[in-house]
Amino acid sequence: MNALVGLPIILPLLGAAASVAFGAHRSVQRLISIGVLATLTATTAVTLVRVDRNGITAVQVGGWEAPTGISLVADRLSVVLLLTALVTLFAVLVYAVGQGSFDQPGSEARHVGFHPLYLILTAGVSFAFLTGDLFNLFVAFEVMLMASYALLTLGGRADQVRSGMTYVVISLIASTLFLAALAYVYAATGTVNMADLHDKIAALPAGLRSSLAVLLIVVFGIKAAIFPLFFWLPDSYPTAPTAITAVFAGLLTKIGVYTMIRTQTVMFTPATRPGTLLLVVAGATMVVGVLGAVAQNEIKRLLSFHIVSQIGYMVMGLGLFTVAGVAGAIIFTVHQILVKTSLFLVGGIIEEKAGTGRLARLGGLARTEPLLAVLFLLPALSLAGIPPLSGFVGKLALVDAGLDDRAYVVVGVSLVVSLLTLYSMTKIWAGAFWGTRSEGASDLPPAKGTTGTAIMTSATAALVSVTVAIAVFAGPLHELSTRAAADLVDPTPYIEAVLGR
Repeated sequence: MNALVGLPIILPLLGAAASVAFGAHRSVQRLISIGVLATLTATTAVTLVRVDRNGITAVQVGGWEAPTGISLVADRLSVVLLLTALVTLFAVLVYAVGQGSFDQPGSEARHVGFHPLYLILTAGVSFAFLTGDLFNLFVAFEVMLMASYALLTLGGRADQVRSGMTYVVISLIASTLFLAALAYVYAATGTVNMADLHDKIAALPAGLRSSLAVLLIVVFGIKAAIFPLFFWLPDSYPTAPTAITAVFAGLLTKIGVYTMIRTQTVMFTPATRPGTLLLVVAGATMVVGVLGAVAQNEIKRLLSFHIVSQIGYMVMGLGLFTVAGVAGAIIFTVHQILVKTSLFLVGGIIEEKAGTGRLARLGGLARTEPLLAVLFLLPALSLAGIPPLSGFVGKLALVDAGLDDRAYVVVGVSLVVSLLTLYSMTKIWAGAFWGTRSEGASDLPPAKGTTGTAIMTSATAALVSVTVAIAVFAGPLHELSTRAAADLVDPTPYIEAVLGR
């Protein structure tokens, strides 16, 4: 079991090294990447079953006992999100292989570094979910930053590099703030192990405890793109290759949410947790994001603003700081990773087939591409929270938790934002899939009937099927999320597993 905990970090790094060695053989690189991600998906599913049955597993790397050494911790929250991330990364990799057949700038087929970078990104994502201390969380973020910046700028177009620079500058600012927070935490407590920090921070003066809690919200809020720290996101993602945009949109901001959940629940006592602040931020994030989406007329930019809006729901669940609220946040995060990635993949297929993502230059795809219409409609309705899809499951859990906690204002905001989300999704549905396409609408030669398109469509269909499965198995997922939330709201099992008490 201990070996399985470290495998999602070690195996992608070994795979990246092997991929570099076989850089001249693209087919071998593809086999390595697909093999690594398929293996990790299977082993992480096994880890989730074992953790849910037997409890939290903590591994002390190199035999150095916590809090001195490096702790890797597999609990229900980290493993369920890691499994969701690996499923997403696997599907997007297959999609990227299909898109590579078009040999366009930024495609997987034209860059020897795509597969090594993608596997390094996978290792960084896994490390972020599994690490048990703040310093190695910082290391995981830097690994993700290096890989993601290179992936964002594949193709070398001027707009990609410009947007990538915005992304890296904002990430470096967040990293600097994170280092400052680490310094403050260590100076005040003498440790950076999250389990050890629970009691150490509780012994600090109230003002210092609150300051550290808010500082960490700012650091991870930049990563998560919460209000008012979201401004970098809508311009950073849409210019990248579709496969990369989909991974970033579906996954990377959710790691910011995960770290907020982890640090605020494990490190801080209930009296210190800034619940009211988080609820205000959640409501503002929902509103600003959805209004930005309503104003857009290009598919990727519209969906990018929805990344911001939907983050607000996750922060709302955390801000309640109840078992039901945190459980709702976990369900909603799982749903969002899959649904948001699916929508961006559909947007990429639209661009490949029609030559553009601008709604004013699209139309009639429901008649010519009925399968594509279905693949868009299901996650779009799920994003809006239409029953019985996965978005409804997550939003119902959050609304029910909010009503139980008498947080009526943020619940009302969440319901209004859901209606606006549905409206913005109908803009894409009406603009791209119905109506008549204008003359000369293509920006690029349309690509139809190719093997690459079939692979892209199959990968997208598989991911959409997983979103449907979430709704089908909503009961067991909610029970799992509730158990994970209980371990977070009262982190005693986590602390005991890491420190060996």
